[in-house]
Amino acid sequence: MVLLPKPALEQFSLIRNIKPTTFFSGIPLIDLSNPDSKHLLVKACEEFGFFKVVNHGVPLESILKLESEAVKFFSLPLSEKEKAGPPNPFGYGNKSIGQNGDVGWVEYLLLTANQESISQRLSSVFGDNPEKFRRALSDYISAVKKMACEILEMMADGLKIQNRNVLSKLLKDEQSDSVFRLNHYPPCAEIQALKDHDMIGFGEHTDPQIISVLRSNNTSGLQISLNDGSWVSVPPDLSSFFINVGDSLQVHI
Repeated sequence: MVLLPKPALEQFSLIRNIKPTTFFSGIPLIDLSNPDSKHLLVKACEEFGFFKVVNHGVPLESILKLESEAVKFFSLPLSEKEKAGPPNPFGYGNKSIGQNGDVGWVEYLLLTANQESISQRLSSVFGDNPEKFRRALSDYISAVKKMACEILEMMADGLKIQNRNVLSKLLKDEQSDSVFRLNHYPPCAEIQALKDHDMIGFGEHTDPQIISVLRSNNTSGLQISLNDGSWVSVPPDLSSFFINVGDSLQVHI
């Protein structure tokens, strides 16, 4: 947990409480085991730019193992975690989000999907024994990549793109610039004591890439903006994944 003195809290953006526990029930649900879901998938991209996938093929065991290792990492003393930083842009970061001076109540580990790069970063924290974390990351990233490729190919089918692998091959390429990010939003008693406000962990933004694959534990907080400009809270789901359409794909839909 990272605690700041009260004057420093003024650096962070605050938003009015919009009852985040009132969950939006209209998130499109895509069953990846059903080949006909590609039409629903494209419709979800067009109307929401966001959807949930089930029967995704990512083993729950891999999900829980990585979550366990992530909890261990973020529980380390700050001085230990900072050995994996500063983010340039990869590595451990704390509060600073991006290069535009944006800040949030969040700490994170940003990595490329390249296994060698991951090993180097983890070795700086865990010394000669980063293997358990590295193996959990490797298994998880491999499974999520496979799922993401299936989603991208379903998108291509639904959009009637002749070469259905035109998007997925970008992810499969050895020089792919895909990244993996672990976010941790530590509790802050001082902010929680402020009435009618919530702390922004990771503020309002769009994703520049083709798609973002999101997963949360059973903690709420994720919100999306609908076409009418209203913000709604997404129900957390331990075993499913959420897909967010990025700017690069949106211009083609």
